Amino acid sequence: MTLRLIEEGAKKSSVLWLALPSGTRLAWHVWHDGAIHVVTGGGEQELPGLAGSPEIEVILRSKDNGAQLVRFPATVTVLNQAEHPEVVAALAKERLNAIDSAALTARWATHSLVVRLTPLNAG
Repeated sequence: MTLRLIEEGAKKSSVLWLALPSGTRLAWHVWHDGAIHVVTGGGEQELPGLAGSPEIEVILRSKDNGAQLVRFPATVTVLNQAEHPEVVAALAKERLNAIDSAALTARWATHSLVVRLTPLNAG
């Protein structure tokens, strides 16, 4: 498995599946700077157990036919949003149908977590 395949799959589809302690969940995401990033909580997608897990399994599917493209382990890191404004901006740009787009990043800063999923063993 290569990082290139993971990056290509993550960039082609805005959704993926996360094998969380609470079960497999669909999540929207962005690929930025060599990793997948998601927002959870605070009125966004609920991904129970994600922030407390040191590592999870990520499943990317083909946008064309829905078949599993790649499944890989990833380390989980909760980001300090103030220290990663470029990640927050990338996520905000891809957030579709937000009811409060003008105040979106402020809401995230106080009520949500931004999480980086870094692929393991991908070379």
